[in-house]
Amino acid sequence: MNPRPRLSVVVIFFNMEREAERTLYTLSCHYQKNITSCDYEVIAIDNASSKPLSEKFVKQYGDNFRYHYYDTTSKSPSEAINFGVSITEAPTVACIVDGARMLSPNIVHQTLLACKAFNNPFVMSLAWHLGPKEQNQSMLEGYNQNTEDQLLADTDWRENGYRLFDVSTQASSSKVGFFGGLPEELSYFAINKSMFQELGGFCEEFQSPGGGLVNHDFLQRIIENDSLNLVMLLGEGSFHQFHGGIATNSHPENHPWSTFALEYKRIRKRDFELLDQPDGKKITYMGTKPESINRFIDLK
Repeated sequence: MNPRPRLSVVVIFFNMEREAERTLYTLSCHYQKNITSCDYEVIAIDNASSKPLSEKFVKQYGDNFRYHYYDTTSKSPSEAINFGVSITEAPTVACIVDGARMLSPNIVHQTLLACKAFNNPFVMSLAWHLGPKEQNQSMLEGYNQNTEDQLLADTDWRENGYRLFDVSTQASSSKVGFFGGLPEELSYFAINKSMFQELGGFCEEFQSPGGGLVNHDFLQRIIENDSLNLVMLLGEGSFHQFHGGIATNSHPENHPWSTFALEYKRIRKRDFELLDQPDGKKITYMGTKPESINRFIDLK
């Protein structure tokens, strides 16, 4: 019998086989450093894609990979992420709500170290977009999947994942930088499974395509909870691939933010506002400083 993993990584996919190939590779032991397949499991949830992934496709990345097709009519990942967490085996879960996000090569190891350091951790990382600008801007200048395929083909990221920082732009949601506090939304986070469930998980009333502000809503509940130890990972992050995403790849004039805000107000009975950084809470910064992140650090 295999030992119980220490970390379960839940990642949600919807019609993105192209992106899943790279995302899952960055979660494999061929790419992640300082860990073994016994340390963690990866649960790939297909959120009712019209062209689903397959178990064979997912399992090629390791025996610690599992695949589930989540049969739903919802265009939101909220139910799928809650389902994924419910079937995890580890005491701690990491969540990647958008399966188009590749990871840096020590993010699993650093997450495990952070979870070992605290009894009630909430671990997070910053987010980047592949390409010269944020993708809803670079797409106006011709950036697309073909451009991105060539960009990645010219970057030796499979051998050194930190090179992804060299060909990426920091997402505006992560404009706080490595030492500025919490990002505005969560592209990658880890939390004790019991705490995720105690908080109610992702609110399934958020039914907008892509989840709308469900991610922001969950982060608000994290900030309001005084029992959590907040940990920001230094030198690690996620990298968004271009895939026609509802928000990240929408035309600036057609961004669905106003629709998302209306849904939030209907559910929470108040206007959405970005919360201030946690007052009186100490954020612990953990990690390393690969050379590639130097241009994203302001030491002034």
